[in-house]
Amino acid sequence: MRFTKITAVLFALSACTVSSFAQEELEIDPVHTNVNFTVRHMVVAKVSGTFKEVAGTIMYDEKDLTKSAVKVAIKTASISTQNDRRDNHLRSADFFDAATDSVITFVSKSIKKSGDGYIATGDLTLRGVTKTVDLPFQILGVRKEARGTYLGIEAALTIDRFDYGVKWDRKLDDGNLVVGKDVQININVEARPPRKQ
Repeated sequence: MRFTKITAVLFALSACTVSSFAQEELEIDPVHTNVNFTVRHMVVAKVSGTFKEVAGTIMYDEKDLTKSAVKVAIKTASISTQNDRRDNHLRSADFFDAATDSVITFVSKSIKKSGDGYIATGDLTLRGVTKTVDLPFQILGVRKEARGTYLGIEAALTIDRFDYGVKWDRKLDDGNLVVGKDVQININVEARPPRKQ
Protein backbone atom coordinates (compact mmCIF):
# COMPACT_ATOMS: atom_id res chain seq x y z
CA MET A 1 0.00 0.00 0.00
CA ARG A 2 2.83 2.41 0.87
CA PHE A 3 4.53 1.71 -2.47
CA THR A 4 1.28 2.48 -4.31
CA LYS A 5 0.93 5.79 -2.47
CA ILE A 6 4.53 6.78 -3.24
CA THR A 7 4.18 6.03 -6.94
CA ALA A 8 0.92 7.97 -7.03
CA VAL A 9 2.76 10.97 -5.57
CA LEU A 10 5.47 10.62 -8.22
CA PHE A 11 2.86 10.61 -10.97
CA ALA A 12 1.26 13.74 -9.53
CA LEU A 13 4.62 15.49 -9.25
CA SER A 14 5.49 14.70 -12.85
CA ALA A 15 2.23 16.28 -13.98
CA CYS A 16 2.86 19.36 -11.84
CA THR A 17 6.57 19.94 -12.45
CA VAL A 18 6.74 19.29 -16.20
CA SER A 19 4.65 21.19 -18.69
CA SER A 20 2.30 18.85 -20.49
CA PHE A 21 1.96 21.21 -23.48
CA ALA A 22 4.62 19.49 -25.59
CA GLN A 23 4.98 16.23 -23.70
CA GLU A 24 2.99 13.05 -23.80
CA GLU A 25 2.63 11.27 -20.47
CA LEU A 26 3.62 7.60 -20.65
CA GLU A 27 3.41 4.97 -17.94
CA ILE A 28 6.16 2.44 -17.28
CA ASP A 29 4.76 -1.02 -17.98
CA PRO A 30 5.99 -3.26 -15.12
CA VAL A 31 5.20 -6.44 -17.05
CA HIS A 32 7.64 -5.49 -19.81
CA THR A 33 10.22 -3.63 -17.71
CA ASN A 34 13.30 -5.13 -16.05
CA VAL A 35 15.68 -3.63 -13.49
CA ASN A 36 18.58 -6.03 -13.00
CA PHE A 37 21.84 -5.73 -11.09
CA THR A 38 25.16 -7.55 -10.94
CA VAL A 39 27.76 -7.52 -8.16
CA ARG A 40 31.04 -9.34 -7.54
CA HIS A 41 30.96 -12.23 -5.08
CA MET A 42 34.08 -13.67 -3.42
CA VAL A 43 36.07 -11.71 -6.07
CA VAL A 44 35.92 -14.66 -8.49
CA ALA A 45 32.29 -14.49 -9.70
CA LYS A 46 29.30 -12.26 -10.34
CA VAL A 47 25.84 -12.65 -8.82
CA SER A 48 22.79 -11.15 -10.49
CA GLY A 49 19.37 -10.18 -9.25
CA THR A 50 16.28 -8.25 -10.22
CA PHE A 51 13.58 -6.02 -8.75
CA LYS A 52 10.10 -7.30 -9.58
CA GLU A 53 8.08 -4.17 -8.73
CA VAL A 54 8.82 -1.05 -10.78
CA ALA A 55 6.56 1.92 -11.50
CA GLY A 56 6.93 5.39 -12.94
CA THR A 57 6.13 7.92 -15.63
CA ILE A 58 7.90 9.39 -18.62
CA MET A 59 6.96 12.80 -19.95
CA TYR A 60 7.95 12.18 -23.56
CA ASP A 61 8.68 15.02 -25.97
CA GLU A 62 8.72 13.49 -29.44
CA LYS A 63 10.14 16.62 -31.12
CA ASP A 64 12.92 17.23 -28.60
CA LEU A 65 13.83 14.34 -26.31
CA THR A 66 16.00 16.63 -24.17
CA LYS A 67 12.77 18.25 -22.96
CA SER A 68 11.47 14.91 -21.69
CA ALA A 69 11.54 13.77 -18.05
CA VAL A 70 11.31 10.53 -16.08
CA LYS A 71 10.36 9.50 -12.55
CA VAL A 72 10.82 5.90 -11.36
CA ALA A 73 10.08 4.06 -8.11
CA ILE A 74 11.42 0.57 -7.32
CA LYS A 75 10.17 -1.45 -4.37
CA THR A 76 13.23 -2.79 -2.49
CA ALA A 77 11.34 -5.71 -0.94
CA SER A 78 10.69 -7.05 -4.45
CA ILE A 79 14.36 -8.00 -4.86
CA SER A 80 15.00 -11.51 -6.14
CA THR A 81 18.25 -13.40 -6.67
CA GLN A 82 16.48 -16.78 -6.82
CA ASN A 83 17.71 -17.64 -3.33
CA ASP A 84 15.35 -16.99 -0.41
CA ARG A 85 18.03 -16.84 2.27
CA ARG A 86 20.12 -14.36 0.29
CA ASP A 87 17.07 -12.29 -0.64
CA ASN A 88 16.04 -11.99 3.02
CA HIS A 89 19.56 -10.86 3.88
CA LEU A 90 19.44 -8.25 1.11
CA ARG A 91 16.13 -6.94 2.49
CA SER A 92 17.64 -6.61 5.97
CA ALA A 93 19.37 -3.59 7.51
CA ASP A 94 22.72 -4.96 6.29
CA PHE A 95 21.74 -3.96 2.76
CA PHE A 96 18.46 -2.30 1.64
CA ASP A 97 16.65 -2.16 5.00
CA ALA A 98 13.40 -2.68 3.09
CA ALA A 99 11.25 -2.42 6.21
CA THR A 100 12.35 1.21 6.69
CA ASP A 101 13.44 2.43 3.25
CA SER A 102 10.98 0.64 1.02
CA VAL A 103 11.53 2.48 -2.27
CA ILE A 104 14.43 3.42 -4.53
CA THR A 105 13.63 6.46 -6.67
CA PHE A 106 15.16 8.20 -9.67
CA VAL A 107 13.93 11.64 -10.73
CA SER A 108 15.52 13.23 -13.78
CA LYS A 109 16.60 16.87 -13.75
CA SER A 110 17.87 17.16 -17.33
CA ILE A 111 18.44 15.09 -20.46
CA LYS A 112 21.15 15.71 -23.05
CA LYS A 113 22.23 14.11 -26.31
CA SER A 114 25.42 12.03 -26.11
CA GLY A 115 26.72 10.29 -29.23
CA ASP A 116 24.14 7.79 -30.44
CA GLY A 117 22.23 8.00 -27.18
CA TYR A 118 21.34 10.31 -24.32
CA ILE A 119 22.22 10.95 -20.69
CA ALA A 120 19.57 11.59 -18.06
CA THR A 121 21.01 13.46 -15.09
CA GLY A 122 18.92 13.13 -11.97
CA ASP A 123 18.59 12.31 -8.28
CA LEU A 124 18.94 8.67 -7.24
CA THR A 125 17.66 8.01 -3.72
CA LEU A 126 18.51 4.79 -1.90
CA ARG A 127 18.29 4.16 1.86
CA GLY A 128 17.47 7.82 2.40
CA VAL A 129 20.62 9.00 0.62
CA THR A 130 20.17 11.14 -2.50
CA LYS A 131 22.95 11.63 -5.02
CA THR A 132 22.97 13.12 -8.50
CA VAL A 133 23.92 10.53 -11.12
CA ASP A 134 24.27 10.37 -14.89
CA LEU A 135 22.18 7.61 -16.46
CA PRO A 136 23.20 6.87 -20.08
CA PHE A 137 20.35 5.46 -22.17
CA GLN A 138 19.29 4.67 -25.70
CA ILE A 139 15.89 4.63 -27.36
CA LEU A 140 15.25 1.08 -28.57
CA GLY A 141 12.10 1.95 -30.47
CA VAL A 142 9.04 4.16 -30.75
CA ARG A 143 5.67 2.90 -31.95
CA LYS A 144 2.52 4.90 -32.54
CA GLU A 145 -0.79 3.21 -31.87
CA ALA A 146 -4.36 4.48 -31.68
CA ARG A 147 -4.07 4.73 -27.87
CA GLY A 148 -0.81 6.66 -28.04
CA THR A 149 2.95 6.12 -28.03
CA TYR A 150 4.83 3.00 -26.98
CA LEU A 151 8.49 3.60 -26.10
CA GLY A 152 11.41 1.28 -25.42
CA ILE A 153 14.50 2.39 -23.49
CA GLU A 154 17.72 0.64 -22.49
CA ALA A 155 19.95 2.13 -19.77
CA ALA A 156 22.87 1.14 -17.56
CA LEU A 157 25.02 2.61 -14.82
CA THR A 158 27.37 1.52 -12.04
CA ILE A 159 27.12 2.80 -8.47
CA ASP A 160 29.21 2.36 -5.35
CA ARG A 161 26.82 0.86 -2.78
CA PHE A 162 28.88 2.36 0.06
CA ASP A 163 27.90 5.85 -1.20
CA TYR A 164 24.30 5.01 -0.27
CA GLY A 165 24.94 3.50 3.14
CA VAL A 166 24.75 -0.11 1.94
CA LYS A 167 27.94 -0.99 3.80
CA TRP A 168 27.82 -4.65 4.78
CA ASP A 169 31.54 -5.31 4.44
CA ARG A 170 32.51 -8.81 5.56
CA LYS A 171 36.02 -9.53 4.34
CA LEU A 172 37.88 -12.54 3.03
CA ASP A 173 41.22 -13.65 4.50
CA ASP A 174 43.09 -11.57 1.91
CA GLY A 175 41.16 -8.39 2.76
CA ASN A 176 38.86 -8.39 -0.26
CA LEU A 177 35.12 -8.01 0.29
CA VAL A 178 32.77 -10.97 0.12
CA VAL A 179 30.33 -8.69 -1.77
CA GLY A 180 31.88 -6.06 -4.03
CA LYS A 181 31.25 -2.34 -3.64
CA ASP A 182 30.45 -1.64 -7.30
CA VAL A 183 26.95 -2.57 -8.46
CA GLN A 184 26.16 -2.64 -12.16
CA ILE A 185 22.54 -1.81 -12.92
CA ASN A 186 20.89 -2.65 -16.24
CA ILE A 187 17.46 -1.28 -17.09
CA ASN A 188 15.07 -2.14 -19.90
CA VAL A 189 11.87 -0.11 -19.94
CA GLU A 190 8.72 -0.29 -21.99
CA ALA A 191 6.49 2.74 -21.55
CA ARG A 192 2.91 3.00 -22.82
CA PRO A 193 -0.11 5.28 -22.66
CA PRO A 194 -1.62 5.30 -19.14
CA ARG A 195 -4.29 2.69 -18.57
CA LYS A 196 -7.81 4.01 -18.20
CA GLN A 197 -9.00 3.97 -14.60
